[in-house]
Order: sequence, then structure tokens, then C-alpha cells
Amino acid sequence: CWASCCACARREKQYVPRVVRVGIPDRKSNHPANVIRNQKYSVLTFLPLVLFEQFKNFLNFCFLVMALSQFIPQLRIGYLYTYWGPLAFVVSVTMVREAVDDIRRYLRDREVNGTAYERLSKAGAQTVPSSALRVGDVVRVGKNQRVPADLVLLRTSDRQGTCYLRTDQLDGETDWKLRLAPTVTQAVERDEDLLDLGGSVYAERPGRDIHGFIGTLTVARLSPDQQQQPEQQQMALSVENTVWANTVVASGWALGLVVYTGPETRAVMNNSKPRSKFGMTDVEINNITKVLVACVLLLSLALLALKGFGGQWYKYFWRFFLLFSYIVPLALRVNLDVAKMTYSFFIMRDKKLEGNIVRNTTIPEELGRISYLLSDKTGTLTENEMVFKKLHLGSTVYTDEADSHDEVRSLLQAGLAANAGGGGEGGSGGGGPDSVTRLGADLAARTAEAVRAVALCHNVTPVYDEAGADSGGAPAYQASSPDEVALVSWTAEVGLALVHRDQTSMRLRTPAGAELAYTVLHLFPFSSETKRMGIVVRDEATGDIAFYAKGADTVIGALVQPVDWLEEEVGNLAREGLRTLLVAKRRLKRDFYEDWSRRYITFDQLPCGAIAKGSVDFNRYEQARLAVENRSERMQQLQQQLDSGLELLCVTGVEDRLQSGVRPTLETLRNAGVRVWMLTGDKMETACCIAKSSRLVDRSGGLFAFQPASLRSADLDKELRNMARRVEAGHSVVISGECLQYGYYLPQAAVEQDERRFVQLACQAPAVVVCRCSPTQKAEVVRLLKDHTGKRCAAVGDGGNDVAMIQEADCGMGIAGKEGLQASLAADFSIARFQHVTRLMLVSQDTVHGRRCYKNTSVLAQFIVHRGLIISTMQAAFSAVFFYVAISLFPGILMIGYATIFTMFPVFSLVLDKDVASATAEKFPELYRDLLKGRELSAKLLCIWVAISIYQGGVIMYGSIWLFQGSFLHIVSIGFTALVFTELIMVALTVRTWCWQIIVAELVSLCSYLAAVFILTQYFDRAFILTLNFLWKVSAITAVSSIPIVALKLIRYLMSPPIARKLQA
Repeated sequence: CWASCCACARREKQYVPRVVRVGIPDRKSNHPANVIRNQKYSVLTFLPLVLFEQFKNFLNFCFLVMALSQFIPQLRIGYLYTYWGPLAFVVSVTMVREAVDDIRRYLRDREVNGTAYERLSKAGAQTVPSSALRVGDVVRVGKNQRVPADLVLLRTSDRQGTCYLRTDQLDGETDWKLRLAPTVTQAVERDEDLLDLGGSVYAERPGRDIHGFIGTLTVARLSPDQQQQPEQQQMALSVENTVWANTVVASGWALGLVVYTGPETRAVMNNSKPRSKFGMTDVEINNITKVLVACVLLLSLALLALKGFGGQWYKYFWRFFLLFSYIVPLALRVNLDVAKMTYSFFIMRDKKLEGNIVRNTTIPEELGRISYLLSDKTGTLTENEMVFKKLHLGSTVYTDEADSHDEVRSLLQAGLAANAGGGGEGGSGGGGPDSVTRLGADLAARTAEAVRAVALCHNVTPVYDEAGADSGGAPAYQASSPDEVALVSWTAEVGLALVHRDQTSMRLRTPAGAELAYTVLHLFPFSSETKRMGIVVRDEATGDIAFYAKGADTVIGALVQPVDWLEEEVGNLAREGLRTLLVAKRRLKRDFYEDWSRRYITFDQLPCGAIAKGSVDFNRYEQARLAVENRSERMQQLQQQLDSGLELLCVTGVEDRLQSGVRPTLETLRNAGVRVWMLTGDKMETACCIAKSSRLVDRSGGLFAFQPASLRSADLDKELRNMARRVEAGHSVVISGECLQYGYYLPQAAVEQDERRFVQLACQAPAVVVCRCSPTQKAEVVRLLKDHTGKRCAAVGDGGNDVAMIQEADCGMGIAGKEGLQASLAADFSIARFQHVTRLMLVSQDTVHGRRCYKNTSVLAQFIVHRGLIISTMQAAFSAVFFYVAISLFPGILMIGYATIFTMFPVFSLVLDKDVASATAEKFPELYRDLLKGRELSAKLLCIWVAISIYQGGVIMYGSIWLFQGSFLHIVSIGFTALVFTELIMVALTVRTWCWQIIVAELVSLCSYLAAVFILTQYFDRAFILTLNFLWKVSAITAVSSIPIVALKLIRYLMSPPIARKLQA
């Protein structure tokens, strides 16, 4: 019964489709409130959750048990503060840090949830906070205002019903997205009339797909005599009619119907909850702690067995356990936490990492053991600025240089003048040539036609400032694809500027100042399936109808008439790292177009008032509704009938400008043994282009596209065998998000087996590119790598779509850039540019970053364990010699001093040590590769330190007993002094590069101890200490305990020097 209750409590919520009535909030259904909450704790859960997180750590839990036992008088050893002081300090520091972080999250959430919006109701417009919105509300979102919930667009300020969005915080793309209001709701005269339509929206169940939506809009339509019952009319809705939460309205205002709120919005469902990250070094130290606790138990049991199990033996067992608990010193956690804060302080002070912020101070050492770096593309590797580079006509190439612009401008003007004089486009009238690409055609005509095609075949819209187009100012171009903006901007620079664009028309301005008007008859948007776009336009001056197509060379190249230079030139552009697009044209005869258009009329092309007036034939309406529901398939069929007879006009080359330092950064990471995977939402061709231009993928090496024909086991196995052969040949791998969705989202055993094989092969590839990747899939890729490899993974991104990936990674790095601060705020480390990754992970100058941070943390942990082991060895020897007595060798005040002022400063100063100079670490990134083996805290090193501790502790204890002169106080004086001196010598032997801070720490500790010797007279015999007898005995014991260690270190250094010293030499 209890198991059933727990299963019910953990069961995920089952989402179902919904019907939302326009303007009538659904208060009966259990829809969540529209509240954003990124906090980890509440007022009630803060204390228990923080304490749970702290005491689930094995070391802290052990000391909690030991501290609680000191309330029992029979078990007490020393003072309470010796146990509760350090424990309270560690827990308090963590609680303060967690509280500050969560308060910051709360303040950010309160600001977002309190943003005011205008809600439309029958009582009039009301201003309400974002948190008050409910499913069914109609809300107005103004220009540059964040969308508060997932909306279905109903009406916009644009007469055509268009609206532009900035979606950078959702999908990582900074280009504006076009959204359309349904014609029925856009046609109403006033906003309030929307509430009288009796409309409702059928919406699919909440999901994570930000690129898709299935829904239906139903409105009431009165009969012509308005006496019969209103008829219902339906219109299919797609993602083009939606406005997702966390996007921003970029133009005008938009009126939308709330369909999903709060945790059911696409943005929230694609984000993962923030989690407390626990570094691998902490895991290793935790495991070492468990081993040491087991040793304490065995040692306590052994002494108890030698003493005998008579009487209240369990009290003696616990007292022995407490006496030997210094083997597991709580100072380890205190020193590690302070060291991590020190590392974070140094990182933020690095002047060469200007603008960086450490937001998570618990994992800075993880930067030193990253095996996989998963990077976003847009805005992370690239500047997200497309620049036109080349236009190829076959025999002629135009570039982005000023001289080339002047040449194109003059040829364009001549070609347009010739076309006007010829009586039609391209000389189509008066017996002119039938094709502008016919051999021997005039260069001016070919150039003019190519530029005109580039200026027409796109989905770009000019956006003017408040003064409007009449002010004469140049427009800003917006589109869903940045390469289209680059191409249209280039045509404007050479003299053919796009000055107007709406759903049905387009106007171009020539170099002479005249305007060319075109009617947009049909538009076929780009899709990942077709890999091309098309547009049918009519020249208003001549009446000529033409179909223009633009797309990838693999698609358009197979449709156009054969051209001998195409393959070679496309290859040349690709090798330059340019994104290539082919532009082609087909002239359409009027009777062919009318027949084609008549058979494929679509609902979207009907006049706004046609549905409301009932003037549409029912059969034609049903055909149109079907076309809307199966839009992509019908559009492909439509376009295929226009593809035959296409003639190639030109090949364009556009460059996505890389960030400065990306190529050397990727090269350095590759040499350091870090595998880089690129995860992007862009299409495969774009991703492959950037992978090659950034040198993520070697140009001499191939790129294998993993695309199984189906999910059948045979097809998957065949594709995996092909992948194995290509990876073995040194090829990189590219995979689409659709393949990932079919892969590890399915639970079948066969698919899981193929998943393991795929990951094993992908990890062997030089690089991996994942394209068409949603935010959730990015996080799933990170989780996939972590689960199957067990290696440490880092993620770097700059947009809201990268937050889930950054939070899932062991070490998340966010770039504060053009796409906002969402990734930066969610990351563990905030940086300004991608090139800072190598400095953060590999190289540091006068500071402690990644590599050095991990090495120094490991040395610090080993030395603190040695410090506890040596004094516990002395305690064990003392108890054994004095008939297994369960009393402390040294007084509590000396034990506290030993763990703090007498040895703390030299031991902690090891965080400033460095094995090689910064120049050497920068010159040889291969040094980082050595850390990926994880040998800095290996079992072998632990055994070596245990052996050293047992030897030194035994020598000091038995030497003190052998040389003492009739007073127990002499044992304390000789033994404790030799212990402190030995510890200071061991620090000196461990230091690899001396600095003034380490020297000062050694001198401060030595002087502090000497002062304590003369101050604490109740523990030290001052008369005995000032004698020569004391000095030679302490010197002899210290020498015997230290000289063999020095000799062994020297022999090892000479016989097998570390690789760092070899490189530095």
C-alpha cells in the first residue's frame, strides 16, 4: 500500500487536448497558474532541504553523529566546541550561500510575474499582472513586450494580420519570426468584436515542440437571413498562428488567446529544474572518506579486541572511534570549501577574462577534468552576422568588395534599361531570347536577372522606424533566416532595394529611383524536408508570371538544366566555408498558371470576408480545409509541378562570421584531449558549413550524416555499420534531432542497444554535429554522454534555448551576448566570448583556473588526509603502548591549534602552487590530457600517503617515548613539536613553485607555534624546552621521519621526472 502511494505521488501529470473559449476563462479545469518559479526552496523547505543536502554527504554525516555523541558524558572526549565549531561553520557557510542565491532567483521571478498586461473582457480592458492571466483570457501584448503565456494569435496592428517576434530566448535565433492572425478574427472591426464571435480553439495537449502546433479555430457564422441557427466554420491552426511565452513582440501589438500557462508553456517545459551540482572530485573525496571511516572502525575494533570485550566494551569502542576520527578530519570540508571560494575569487579577478562571473562556487575544480564540451552554434561559435561574400554566374564572379559593387550596379542599371526597352522582363517580348541564361546572352541582362531573382525570392520584410517609408530612410530587413537578410541587403547595396513587402505584394527600387511592383501569388516557405523555398510573382508592368526557387545545391542542382561549372564552383565556395544557395527561375505561361492555380486554391488565399459572407463554394472550402490540415504535403505537391524546366541563374555564397579566436580555441581544445560536439537548431547544411569553417571538422576529413532509413533494426544496424567504417577512416559525424528523437526516446531493448553502439562510435569520432536540435534534445544529448561514458561534460551557450543543456552539464558556461542574459544567469560560469573557454579550463597566469585548480585541490585533499592520518597513528601507538588506554594523547587546545594556526596556513597555501609556468601550459595543451585520466586522487596515491603517514607517525611517537625523561609532559613537548616541524617540512617538499605567499605562510605558522610553546606553560615544560637536550631530540626525530621521504622523492624525480618538468626544461 505504501509503495502504491509513493508511485502515485511520483506519477507524472497526463496532459490532454483542450477546447478554449475565446474571452471566457476556464476556472473549473485544473490549469496551472501563470507563474514563473525558478526557486529551489521555499520558506518552509529551505532549512530541511539544505540540511539534507549537507548531511547526505558522508563526511558531514559522520561528524554530525560524532558531535551528537559528545552530549553523552560517558562518551565525551574534550570540549564540545572541538566538534560542533567546525561543523557549524561548514553548514552555516553553505546555508548563507544557498539563501543568497535563492533570494536572487525570487526577486527575478517576482519582477517577471508582476509585469502588467492588458486583458480584454466584456467589461472592458483591464490591466492585470502576468500571474493573474488564465486559460481563455484575451490579452494584448505591446511592442518590445515579453509574451506572458502561450497564445493563439487573433488580431494584430498590421492590416494584413502579420506580426513579428523575437524568439532568441526560446530557440536561440535572433532573427525575427513572422506570425499570422487567422483571417476570420483579423477581419473584425474592433477588438471587442472578438468576444461576440462565439469562437473557440481546439488545442493539442501541452508539449515541448516549439516548431509545431495542431489546432482548430471554430467561429459562428450567421445565415444570410440571420433567422436560422448560426453555422460553425472551422479553420486549421499551425505554429504560424501561435505566439509562445518568453518571445518578444517586435512590431506593433498583438492580441492573443491564452491556451497554455505557467509550467505548461513551451518555454518552461523545455527547461529543466535547477539542480545542486556535485563535482567528481567531491565524489572521489567522499569515497576516500568512506574508506578512511572503515579503517577507523577496524583500528578501533582491533584495539578493543586487544584490550578485551569485558565490561562496557561498547563505550570504549566509541571512545577509540572518536580518538582516531582525526583520520577523517572535518577540516577537509572546511579547507575545500574555502579553497573553492578562493579559486572563484581568482577567476573573477582575471583581467584577461573581463566580464566573467562565477555563479556556482562549488565546482571550479571540475574545469580541470572536462572530457566533452558541447557547444551551441549561433552566437557562441559565430557572431550571428551573415555577410554576403560571392555571387557566381559561371563565367563571372562578384564579391563583397567596393569595386565589385560598382560593377554590378552599372551592369544592373544597363540590364534593367534593356529589359524596359525590350518590352518585357528579360526581353521576353518582341522576339527576344527565351532564356536569360542562353549561351551568349548579354552579361548585363544575366547580371540584372540574377540580382532581381535574389531580390524577389525570399521571405524578408523591410521594417521602417517611426517616421515610416516616406521619410526616405533606409529600412531594416527582418526574416526568419539571416542569410536571406544578407542577400537582400546586398541587392540594396548594388542598387535594387526592397522597399515594401506584405502578404500579397512587393516593390523594388532601381538605381534610377523607379519602383518595380510585383504581386506575390504563391509562397512556398523553406522546410527541412524540401531544403528549398519558392515564390510565384507577377510583374505588374508587363503581366509576366515567374516562379523563382532558391535552395541547397543538392536539391536545386538536380532540378535545373545541366551546367558544367556548377559542381566545381559550389565545391570551391564550400571549401571557403561559405553557405551556398542556388537561385533558379521558370517563366510560367498564363494559361498553365491559371489551370494550376484553379485546381489548388487554398483557404489561406480566400478574401478576409469571404467566409463570413458565405460566398465560398462548399466543396472548394472542404478542399481548402484539407490543404490547410496537410499543408506541408500539399505544398510539396504544388511546388513539384513548378520545378520542371527551371533554369539556373546564379550561385550565392554567404558567410556566418565566426567569433574571434574560435579556430585556435577549438584547435587548442582538440590538442588538450577535449572532444567538442556542436548542438544547433539550424538545418544540416548550415551546421556542416560552420563546422568546416570553424575547423571543428577537418577539411581533409569527411563528414558522415547518420540518417537511418527507418527505425527497423536492420536499417539501424546497417547505418551503424556504415558509421563505424566512416569513423574508423577519421570522419566526423552529423546527426539530426529527428534521428535522436527516434533513438533514445523509445524504450525498446533493440533501440537501447543501438543507442549504446551509436554513442560508442560517436565518442570515437573527431567531432560530432547535432542539427535541428530542440532545447530538450540538447539536454538529452548531455545526459546521454554522461550516462554512457562516465566522463565530465561541459556545455556552453548564449541563449534561452541553451539553459536546459547548461543546467544538465557537469559544468555549464553561459555567454552574455546578443541573445540576452538567460544562459549567463543559469550557468555555473558566465563568460563574454567562446575563446575564454580555453583560459578558463587550461591556462592561467598568476591565477588558479581549471587545470591548476583540479591539481591543487587534489594535493590539498591528500595533504589534509595525511595530516589526520599521522596524528591518528601517533594516537594508536600511544594507546597500544600504555595498555590500550582510551584517552587523548594531546590536549584539545593543541589538537585545535594543530588543525588551524600551527599547520593550516602552509597547507592551504598549496592552492597557490603551480607545477608549470603559464607559458608552458599555454604552449603545451597536451598537459591537460594527462588530467583526464583521473589519477590525481587515485587509490595508488592514497596508499602512498597512508604509508608515509604510518611511517612518520610511528617514528615520532616511538621516538618520543624512547627519548622522554620520566615525565609525560616531555612526550607531549617532544612529540608535538616534531609533529609540527615534520608537517611544515612535508609542505615544503610538496611545493613545486615557491611564491611569497607560501613562504609567509610557513613563517607565520612556525612563529605561531613557537609563541604558543612559551604561552601555554600548562602543556609545555619551558625549562626543558630551552635545553640542548630538547633540541637534539626533536631534531633527530624530525630528521628520521623526513629524510627518507626526501630521499625517495629525489630518486623518483631523477629516475622518472613528471611530464610537466620535462616540458618546462
